[in-house]
Amino acid sequence: MTSVPTSTNTRWTKKRDAKRDRLSRISSIIDGKFVQQDNIVSVLERVIEPYDRVILEGNNQKQASFLSKSLANASNEALHHLHLIMSSVSRPEHLDLFENKIADRLDFSFSGPQSTRIAQMIEDEEIKVGNIHTYIELYGRLFIDLIPNVALVAADQADANGNLYTGANTEETPTIVEATAFKNGIVIAQVNEIVDELSRVDIPSSWVDVIVLGDEPYQLEALFTRDPRHITEIQILMAMLAIRGVYEKHSVQSLNHGIGFNTAAIELLLPTYGESLNLRGKICKHWAANPHPTLIPAIESGWIDSIHSFGGEKGMEQYIAARPDVFFVGSDGTMRSNRTLCQMAGQYAVDLFIGSTLQMDYVGNSSTVVRGRLAGFGGAPNMGHDPKGRRHSTKAWLDMQKTGDELVRGRKLVVQMMETHQPGNRPVFVEQLDAIQVAKEANLGTPPVMIYADDVTHLVTEEGVAYLYKSDSPAERKEAIAAVAGVTELGMTSTARQKHRLREQGIIATTDDLEIDVKKANRSLLAAKSIEELVMWSDGLYDPPEKFRSYWT
Repeated sequence: MTSVPTSTNTRWTKKRDAKRDRLSRISSIIDGKFVQQDNIVSVLERVIEPYDRVILEGNNQKQASFLSKSLANASNEALHHLHLIMSSVSRPEHLDLFENKIADRLDFSFSGPQSTRIAQMIEDEEIKVGNIHTYIELYGRLFIDLIPNVALVAADQADANGNLYTGANTEETPTIVEATAFKNGIVIAQVNEIVDELSRVDIPSSWVDVIVLGDEPYQLEALFTRDPRHITEIQILMAMLAIRGVYEKHSVQSLNHGIGFNTAAIELLLPTYGESLNLRGKICKHWAANPHPTLIPAIESGWIDSIHSFGGEKGMEQYIAARPDVFFVGSDGTMRSNRTLCQMAGQYAVDLFIGSTLQMDYVGNSSTVVRGRLAGFGGAPNMGHDPKGRRHSTKAWLDMQKTGDELVRGRKLVVQMMETHQPGNRPVFVEQLDAIQVAKEANLGTPPVMIYADDVTHLVTEEGVAYLYKSDSPAERKEAIAAVAGVTELGMTSTARQKHRLREQGIIATTDDLEIDVKKANRSLLAAKSIEELVMWSDGLYDPPEKFRSYWT
């Protein structure tokens, strides 16, 4: 008979006991769960310990700005060598924490507003980067090997019992709170308001340890708003190519749009150019996307059945509340966003992702990490890859089949859409991605590639559409990219004979092949040509942020 080893000395509540000890350090300066603003730095210095993993909400739009400023004001004698975990490094004090020697290690996904500064700080060895993650990857690791000791989050309201209401901009808050609270970490929330009763409980009080009323409402960015005034005729032409050469060709009904003027142009062409092609009800019905204001004309024209969102969008609150058939709106009248679940939906439930990049190499690998600018890539790698776990079939997905094998499956459409040159006449197409050198300089395990070549199915430029999923070899793939690369070093290698053959094989398509009248590619084709016209489409429900109103009379 095998004996079972036993241990009488093992203590299985060490983390719980440690949390109790940390919270006891602030018992004299806290009232239940609530702490005064003046005491928040002291609270942080007492409950956080050196070398802790601290997750700070910075995400795409919502920032725990009062808590991040307070943490940056802490003493580096009390707090040092912190390991920061952030989906988005967005505010100056996020990097001040490293300059002030409070933190020294960072795992993150995106750093758009701070991309230049973070690149310099890495070069100066002020920051040790663990990894640049996709959002889902980072969230997943919170439950495995990056479990936070402390979470600093933001919410709209708290009630007297400590329940939180996160409103339309729930975003990643429930995910990071759950990863912390259920592993005996400490959850600290800043709120905009303390009320007697919440219209909806998004995070129960038992998950929250400390609540502070912020000195002002948390920072909220209109990250996805694009003013139609800045959409160019080249972007309109590319939008026509995408609608005709990709969306219509493959009957794309479920999709995700990345941020940018290119995709905003597509959204604004659906009620005009799309209508002229009789495509309403045939494409673009189901979306994983933030509530882009440029979607308003398509919604009002009956193009869109449903939109699930990663986060909210400043100024869209009243419009969303008035369109609950389209958005995910609770009985309280506000949208419930969820970055984690929407990333999953965008990964497995949609047929198409379309986005842009800063660099693409000659076989189709792309990245937004370039020399001197470490932007990261957020959710694009989640959206922009073919998930091997997918099993449900749609026409668009099955259209990507290449062989007659009985076990053949479809593929997700991953579309890269960009002009052949960046501002300053910098070519997008490069022989080698800067990401390779950046990886060496930052001591990263792998180059920070945003979307790998073997996942990209389509490339759209002002020169046409390359159907890369049809190419049979890396050499043919390079030929197809070169054929739509325009007047770049790569594009100049493409001969007339090669382009003719690729067109005959259906591997590339030009405006002539797609019967697109280039003369119609002008701003008159946009359903709305300004923010003011978007407001008119919304029947006055869209309330643009002030920075988009500066030119109004």
